[in-house]
Amino acid sequence: MKYVIKKTATMLITVLLVSFFVFLAFSIIPGDPAVAKLGTQATPEKVMALREEMGLNRPLLVRFVSWIKDFIFGDMGTSYSYSLSVKAMIADKFPITITLTILSFIFIMIMSVPLGLYITEHDGSIVSKAVDCINQVLMAIPPFFSGMLITYFFGIVLRLFVPGGFVSYKRSFGEFILYLIFPAIAIALPKSAMTIRMLKMSILSEAGKDYVRTAYSRGNTTTAVMYKHVLKNAFIPVITFLGMTLSDIVAGSLIVEQVFSIPGLGRLLVTSISNRDYPVVQAIIVLIVVIVVVINLLVDVLYRVIDPRIEDE
Repeated sequence: MKYVIKKTATMLITVLLVSFFVFLAFSIIPGDPAVAKLGTQATPEKVMALREEMGLNRPLLVRFVSWIKDFIFGDMGTSYSYSLSVKAMIADKFPITITLTILSFIFIMIMSVPLGLYITEHDGSIVSKAVDCINQVLMAIPPFFSGMLITYFFGIVLRLFVPGGFVSYKRSFGEFILYLIFPAIAIALPKSAMTIRMLKMSILSEAGKDYVRTAYSRGNTTTAVMYKHVLKNAFIPVITFLGMTLSDIVAGSLIVEQVFSIPGLGRLLVTSISNRDYPVVQAIIVLIVVIVVVINLLVDVLYRVIDPRIEDE
């Protein structure tokens, strides 16, 4: 319990600090949201009046405390560009990005765990060496570039999907999922390669330890030793890596959305940055930070459950 409390406190402090620095950054960078909304031809009087209405004339700390308090209670402010609730705008885009993230993670598990186990059991074979070579290439390819390649070959050449032909989950959930399959694969490929490599190295490392030789000396088969002893310990660092990977997938989803013209949080973030729509940008960034630190917290707790040898500090 002490471990969880400490990690939770660290998480809250992290979110608070990041929120403050994000708020500070958008307060000091050049550009006036009031001028951006009214246009450069607006009179100074109108600009000052709008700044007062937006609360931009108040001290920085006062504005931050007010903003973070409202954010905690679900009020993310109002968009400068669209005069709409930021919460409503994010709520409309969030299911798209989170679905893409979940699909990507599922593909990583489907591709990496069985293949990682297979090439480890057949280490040194032609298949294992071929997978190692392919992994080296895939790990060097960022998701946006693999997304471009997938769009060209599977979308333009093979015509398995229509690039830019996104279908909203509100219109057809089945077509929505089908369109997200290729973007999810683009995100999953480099992460799957890393996971396969991590799993193989972890299993081989555990296989050389004394408790494995003891298990063999008691007459256990290779399969029994692998699945009853080795994998339990080998998966501990892999689970930690997958937790960090899940955090990266969230960021990767925001980038890949641009390649496949997916109207999720990523496109909303880019558009809002261009329009200097700071309430939207701040809310999205803080939301992403919250998701990432919560994932890391869950991974830490799961790590503690799997390996009770970790003592409360």
